[in-house]
Amino acid sequence: MKILIDANVLYPTVMREVVLGVAKTGLFQPLWSPRILEEWARAAAKLGPEGERQARGEIAMLDIAWPGACVRHPPELEHRLWLPDPGDIHVLAAAIHGSADAVMTVNAKDFPRNILTEEGLHRVDPDGYLQGCAEAHPDLVAPVAHAVLNTARTLSGDDWTLRRLMKKARLPRFGKAVERLG
Repeated sequence: MKILIDANVLYPTVMREVVLGVAKTGLFQPLWSPRILEEWARAAAKLGPEGERQARGEIAMLDIAWPGACVRHPPELEHRLWLPDPGDIHVLAAAIHGSADAVMTVNAKDFPRNILTEEGLHRVDPDGYLQGCAEAHPDLVAPVAHAVLNTARTLSGDDWTLRRLMKKARLPRFGKAVERLG
């Protein structure tokens, strides 16, 4: 399954680390576009120059780890598309051009299911999608969640619980599922 990942999933960090960690298990193939990556870098710039530099470094590492994930669509593809927020049309165009099966976003209202269906796509919410992955493949997904948890504990110095970290990362159902599954 190919899933185009929107910028609002790639940034913030914990959500991105979980989503890409699950992708590394082979449960899905991630896709994004140069513009999506640029949106991530600009969002990180709001933290200051160091935030943008770090984001650009992580983006460079993504290009190395996922060489086929970046989708460059022809600009004219956008002309025939419509979404409630015209600023999101590039996401839909990249998903179509990349032959994605779904768009992963936390922005449901700007990606109506009926419009995506017309293009052969569906929308997935990261929390619900990851919860389903955890329930179907706990042996693959639980180690990802625990690795992200350990990194968060190390970097923050906080004694996070899995559920509290995932709730803060807007992945509460996923955190609950992983905790319940052991």
